Amino acid sequence: MYNAPLLFRETQRMQFEDFHLDDTLLESLKAMGHLAPTTIQQQTIPLALEHKDILARAPTGTGKTASFLLPALQHLLDFPRRYSGQARVLILAPTRELASQVHRYASHLATGLGLDIAIITGGVPYAPQEQALKENIDILVATPGRLMEYLDKELFDAQSVEILVLDEADRMLDMGFSSAVQSIAIEAQQRKHNMLFSATLEGGGVSRFAEMLLTNPVTIETKPPRSEKAKIHQWMHLADDKEHKFALLCDILKREEVSRAIVFVKTREVVASLEGQLQQAGIHCAFMRGDMEQKARFQALGRFTKGEVNVLLATDVAARGIDIDGITHVINFDMPRSADTYVHRIGRTGRAGNKGTAISLVEAHDMRVVAKIERYIEQPLKRRVIDSLRPKHKEAKVPTKKKVKSSDKKSPKKAKKKR
Repeated sequence: MYNAPLLFRETQRMQFEDFHLDDTLLESLKAMGHLAPTTIQQQTIPLALEHKDILARAPTGTGKTASFLLPALQHLLDFPRRYSGQARVLILAPTRELASQVHRYASHLATGLGLDIAIITGGVPYAPQEQALKENIDILVATPGRLMEYLDKELFDAQSVEILVLDEADRMLDMGFSSAVQSIAIEAQQRKHNMLFSATLEGGGVSRFAEMLLTNPVTIETKPPRSEKAKIHQWMHLADDKEHKFALLCDILKREEVSRAIVFVKTREVVASLEGQLQQAGIHCAFMRGDMEQKARFQALGRFTKGEVNVLLATDVAARGIDIDGITHVINFDMPRSADTYVHRIGRTGRAGNKGTAISLVEAHDMRVVAKIERYIEQPLKRRVIDSLRPKHKEAKVPTKKKVKSSDKKSPKKAKKKR
């Protein structure tokens, strides 16, 4: 059963001190440069501190991670454990990259608290993780697939879990983790508090997911103020063919204002070929594909984050959960298959109120998905042209279904006679 959604708009500015958090947590927030809570934090933290189940719509880049970490850390301080054991707080994330970022952020926030924070993800050796599960864990950040393996092997025991957090629940559903999450939640029978965060609450998937996992949740849909909204300038360039599209990409990437860009493509095969083409064109880049080992992913992200290269090629699977400051441009070399994936892609830029740019390179066969995107975001993608690379062909029109006039409909008897 659900409470009515709480629709929050800009409210009076609060301070982290207003939540009565532990002094050590407040010091960690100051050290990390977090001076005042964002809108989602203002609305979520007080409810979470009261241990209410929460279903929250939290767009990327609005500070949702602290929304669940701060109440969880405060809970561990208010109710210290007497004996060592497995996780009291379990945070499930859909991808290795997002899990790693949450783990890193939790470790920074918990500086000086003496808590044990562990991470379990796929793509890394089993032995160190199995050893970690034998030791004390206060907070465990994990991807559902690998954690389910340890649950089946009876190496992970969810009986100690008091707080369960699902981060980017819509992505978990997209990636087929629904049954794994449900199994983990069933094992965590002693949990007292649940929080589910999703970029969207539209559609029945997340609602059904929440209904199975949450008890009388408070539903929060925030309307961030202008200072927190992503300022993403969006436009598209028409491309005649692959060669023209590559020329457009090179022209854009060589511009001075493109200081850090993610280029999205559909498949890992395109990543491989495009990386070689860009290197030949004198554009150095790192790349991430879904089949890469975790070490190689971190190396690629490291090169990009440190500024050794300013271009990162990625597929959607590989790029899920990437949260890097200062991404100025997102470029859709290949258009996504769905409108919500488009929104997720462009959310990598314009974070925390910063400005960003999203550019799509569109061939004739992409116009159908462009129409879907424009309906979804409720605004048209501006058409722009680079003078030296003007398209030779006009924009392809999206075919529409013709309505059949009633007078044109023939009865079965008449149709039979004509034969």
